[in-house]
Amino acid sequence: MAASDPTYEPQPADGERPIGEIVADVSEKASLLIREEIELAKAEMEQKVKQIARGAIAGAVAGFLSLLGLIFLFHTAAWALVSAFDWNSIWPGFLIVTVGLFLLAALGGLLALRSFQAGTPPMPEKAIEEAKLIREAVEHPEVQAATASQPAAAKPESQS
Repeated sequence: MAASDPTYEPQPADGERPIGEIVADVSEKASLLIREEIELAKAEMEQKVKQIARGAIAGAVAGFLSLLGLIFLFHTAAWALVSAFDWNSIWPGFLIVTVGLFLLAALGGLLALRSFQAGTPPMPEKAIEEAKLIREAVEHPEVQAATASQPAAAKPESQS
């Protein structure tokens, strides 16, 4: 019966799978791995862009508050000149408001700087590291097999 049927494939003995099935399985898993790495890179990039946007907003707010502070500073200077020798004037109040606005602007600027530093450069660092590990495992499977066969207590703790 096997000789007359051209589509007949012999059944593997003892759990062995045909080469074609193994190749298809490896190809499918490699494709899945690549898709997952791309999704990881996208997620990392979205997070970095959000941090940069947050920093840009904080910087814009700091700039606006600095502009308001400058307006109040000029207004305070004008009142100070008008009433230079009159100690019963209102310019000290304008000065206090101006200093408060500049302090808020400085705080916003520091927040913006911190957000920019956390988000730049916008590179998917985790995805790149994962891709390097995968490439290393594919190029040197004997290292991966040796690492996997070690007991958990004998594995080196500082693998980075």
